[in-house]
Amino acid sequence: MAAEAESGDPRGPASDITVLVVDDEPSNVASLEKIFGREGMRVLTADGAKTALEVARKHRVQVVLTDLMMPGVNGVELLKALKEITPDTEVVLMTAYGTVETAVQAMREGAYDFVEKPLKRMNIVKSVKKAAERHSLVAENRSLREELKLLTTREIVGQSAALRRVLDVATQAAPSSATVLILGESGTGKELIARYIHGKSGRASGPFVAVNCAAIPESILEAELFGHERGAFTGAVSKREGRFARARGGTLFLDEIGELTPAVQVKLLRVLQEGEYEPVGGNPVKADVRIVAATNRDLASEVEAGRFREDLFYRLNVIAVTAPPLRNRVEDVPLLVDHFLGVYCKKNGRPRLTVPPEVIRKLTDYSWPGNVRELENVIERATVLCRSDTLRLEDLPDAVAQATTPAPSAMTFAIGTPLEEVEHRLIRETLAYTSGDKSLAAQLLGISTRTIYRKLGEDA
Repeated sequence: MAAEAESGDPRGPASDITVLVVDDEPSNVASLEKIFGREGMRVLTADGAKTALEVARKHRVQVVLTDLMMPGVNGVELLKALKEITPDTEVVLMTAYGTVETAVQAMREGAYDFVEKPLKRMNIVKSVKKAAERHSLVAENRSLREELKLLTTREIVGQSAALRRVLDVATQAAPSSATVLILGESGTGKELIARYIHGKSGRASGPFVAVNCAAIPESILEAELFGHERGAFTGAVSKREGRFARARGGTLFLDEIGELTPAVQVKLLRVLQEGEYEPVGGNPVKADVRIVAATNRDLASEVEAGRFREDLFYRLNVIAVTAPPLRNRVEDVPLLVDHFLGVYCKKNGRPRLTVPPEVIRKLTDYSWPGNVRELENVIERATVLCRSDTLRLEDLPDAVAQATTPAPSAMTFAIGTPLEEVEHRLIRETLAYTSGDKSLAAQLLGISTRTIYRKLGEDA
């Protein structure tokens, strides 16, 4: 039998705590109902383990207060079963004299506390409230960790052919020790690709250390990368590790590598050639890092202009991938919009916004000179400024809201391109033009919607 206390003492303080009392003695249950009801708690009851598990599945229970010794399944066995169903629920055991050792063992199994019979009102209320506080803290910490992970652990979103080609190369390169050079415009997600390579490499368990070479003053860049010894220069009052040391066993991502000074270029070349580096004022140190570099500059032109070492360029350019600009993967815009809405609606504590087709069309029509980074900023801004549960054109910046639909562009294919690839790309480009409207795309191509699904398979 399971029951819920109808009401507590009306004078009792309100509480958000739900406690499930499990005991095969009706008199004990009735007494505890009264005690917790007067504290303003919601009280659920069960006369055994089976009923208790059914209640725990149906209701959000912060604390389970259960007798240790019951017929059939005892309190310890119930504890183990509860932790399987609702790991966050705290369990407090009621134990009679002579079973304290068993109760202590139960705490090792995950029980929060135990109270001895005969029960004292003050002790039992204090224990249950403390258990509820712990439940609340654990839940809050988990929520914060998930939110932090959502905001800091970025993922690559998209299914376009242009993006998949890059990821295919990155996947092949990841297990090797080869240096990878990631090219592409600002905001295209070069660091995400670097993290993707790190995550699929043999160094995934090691650190990923990112350095924006353009953001560090030229005067301290060398020391930041390679570290320095005490007294190596004015102000070096102690020894300091550089980014190479911090990335030991992992991956060092050198973003905006085209900004390196000639002196640092020489030192980096030595790392790539000899596998070692010298801290400022120190002795050679073995380098245990995998280098992934990125730039939005044309390094070949920089070499011709004498601003970048040719030998370093070739050392870095072992495997090169180019992050595609967003205008070349417009079919990914709806997916990115959905992803960023999930991130920023949660961050700002508001319900998930819906996006009408006309807004998606405008977002797809815009050329996105700032690429994915610009799209993310636009969605964050719109999430904050939107006054309803639907994203509207007026929530977008004027430049985006006033974007015009581009005319269909011609497509070219190299001689010998497999017919399957031609069809796949043609369908993809047409879907991008129709903002994902498969019925309209099918009409333009003179085929059935079913054919689109068949040709694209899971990607449709």
